[in-house]
Amino acid sequence: MQVSNRIAIAWPLATTAMHERVDALRQGGEDVIDLSIAISHFPAPLPVRQAVAAALREPRLPYTAVGGAPELRAALAAKLRGENGIAATPAHVIATNGAKQAVYEALYVMTDPGERVIVLRPHWPAYAATARLLGLETVLVDQPDVIDAAFLATLPAARVLVVNNPHNPTGKVLTAGELAAVRDWLRATGTACLVDESYEKLVFDAVHLSLAACPDWEALGIVTVFSASQSHAMMGWRAGFAVAPQAWVSAMSTLQGPITAAVPALTQVAAAAAFGIGAVSELLADYRVRRDMVVALFAPVAWAAVAAPAAGPYLWCDIRALTFDTQGFAELLLQRYRVALMPGEALGCPGFIRIGFIADDEATLRRGVGAIITLGDSMARAAGGHACSA
Repeated sequence: MQVSNRIAIAWPLATTAMHERVDALRQGGEDVIDLSIAISHFPAPLPVRQAVAAALREPRLPYTAVGGAPELRAALAAKLRGENGIAATPAHVIATNGAKQAVYEALYVMTDPGERVIVLRPHWPAYAATARLLGLETVLVDQPDVIDAAFLATLPAARVLVVNNPHNPTGKVLTAGELAAVRDWLRATGTACLVDESYEKLVFDAVHLSLAACPDWEALGIVTVFSASQSHAMMGWRAGFAVAPQAWVSAMSTLQGPITAAVPALTQVAAAAAFGIGAVSELLADYRVRRDMVVALFAPVAWAAVAAPAAGPYLWCDIRALTFDTQGFAELLLQRYRVALMPGEALGCPGFIRIGFIADDEATLRRGVGAIITLGDSMARAAGGHACSA
């Protein structure tokens, strides 16, 4: 059966594809440690579960407006003003089924086929995949240690710049100076900006600031995406939203209407509760311990360089001293040790691996990391190198 040309040029996301492979192995009775994505071992916060339980006791769950119930959009706009410094009203907000839907709808209404989108590398694979589905030209640019005017001046002309802050997978959090440089560049070039701030509440060692916290954010064409998936251990709830110029929110609603209509009523209740409680302190404390533990395990390993990320549920590990073929490394790891991770090729950077450190218990995490080190040491010995591990 022939499929359309639109979808024939696309491919499944590497992140979801690896997770589905893990699920298939587990369905077959295999014991697999999945470090390829971030699935929290925490439950959704108690206020979220209580709010949903109360909603289930109501006699009806009605349809809402496509963009979300008025009370949800009002609550999210208040959150944006109070926490992010974004001058938003309910008309600037649209509730979506997770961050991916928000990214797709935003790029759909911000661009036309053939226009150029700049994505900083390494990158969350959904940005490039979405751009490809929409017929956009994607330019991948290596993200520097510091984003400043000199770096931005090297970027090509484009319709949209995609910014991820905090960043997946490196955990980088943009400083006030970096955000100011981006705003100045947007003003000077007329480029619009899609900002993914899904990890805003998963910050360990920095202060998160929103790019749209400026008086002219709407005129600049800044769309900001948020999600409760990682920050509130709500991966399966699909609770996300975007704040965008009113004309774009209206257009995103027009697009969302015939696809999914409104986000499910229970998800909207969960979103209101989650975004109303801010960061989850016990979750952050636990993740910090896990982050530091894995960094310490890699510290004596000669072929790996792992820095403690300032934010997020991932470690970005440089193993170029061992191999640039991290796709092959990931395949060997899964075949020999039944441990899954995300190879850097999927995020635009061969020679790196992404490790999700928030799933399962600490003993399982240690076993998974131990398998990575064991495989790397054996490869280093086979190549005549000198591996050093704990």
